[in-house]
Amino acid sequence: MATETIPLLRKTAAVRSPVSWVRRGGLSTLVFLLPLLIVFGVFSWIPIGRAVVMSFQETNLVTPATFVGLQNFQDVLADPLLWTAVKNTLYFALLALLFGYPVPLVAAVLMSEVRRFKGLYSALAYLPVVIPPVVAVLLWKFFYDASPNGVFNTILGTVGLGPVSWLQDSGSAMPALVLEATWAAAGGTVIIYLAALTGVSTDLYEAAEIDRASIWRKIWHITLPQLRGVLLITFILQIVGTSQVFLEPFLFTGGGPANSTMTILLLIYDYAFANSLGGEYGAATALSIMLAVVLGILSAVYFRLTRSWSRS
Repeated sequence: MATETIPLLRKTAAVRSPVSWVRRGGLSTLVFLLPLLIVFGVFSWIPIGRAVVMSFQETNLVTPATFVGLQNFQDVLADPLLWTAVKNTLYFALLALLFGYPVPLVAAVLMSEVRRFKGLYSALAYLPVVIPPVVAVLLWKFFYDASPNGVFNTILGTVGLGPVSWLQDSGSAMPALVLEATWAAAGGTVIIYLAALTGVSTDLYEAAEIDRASIWRKIWHITLPQLRGVLLITFILQIVGTSQVFLEPFLFTGGGPANSTMTILLLIYDYAFANSLGGEYGAATALSIMLAVVLGILSAVYFRLTRSWSRS
């Protein structure tokens, strides 16, 4: 048995030798990849490395930087506003998962059942993604006008309700932001689900129809199990995306009212740019590194826990 293993090991070593790697086209592949690796390194890894170094410095990018060790991390952790931002970010992520995660799936399933104008419905679903995010926020800010003449308040007024201070009240500000963010981002996820649904075998649905299964039983026993892998990916992507929400609270409320929409990324922005030349860039990068580490650990644990389930 041992004598049979030796030639196999020699063959494997020969296959993995540098000469065989070059003969198999490895060098030409590296040459084609080199421009991409250089661009990715210059515009991605070098800034990341610079941010890690800056997190241990006290600097405003004007005066010379001084190393302060872990002082930036200690200052960030001691900031009471950090825990408010963490709580608000978790609240936004929870609302987005409760309302924003099922909506694209339901819309995709319903559109997959439509026999006519499916392309039109897909285009309409994707239309919010095409609109520039800043334009979409400004448009919804007009809808959220707190006066009785605002679009949403006018609709509520027809049934004797309102007016509602959508963005000026701490209780309704965050749900209002989640509503706009769901509308703006759902279209891309709908297209992903529609593409995944095309891979589901029609034989399964035909067998279910023979058994006179209802539409809900088809979805529960056929559609959802067949989309399991895609659902797992979109779930973690939504968690990571909602944890980095910035545009909506920045343009809608600026973190108000009373810091009720202050998120982690908005706090990072305030650290860096609250003062024109005296920004706390060290604290901003320290909080950025902390957020990246937390999301990285969360993603690793998530994929570890769901690995067997996604393959089953």
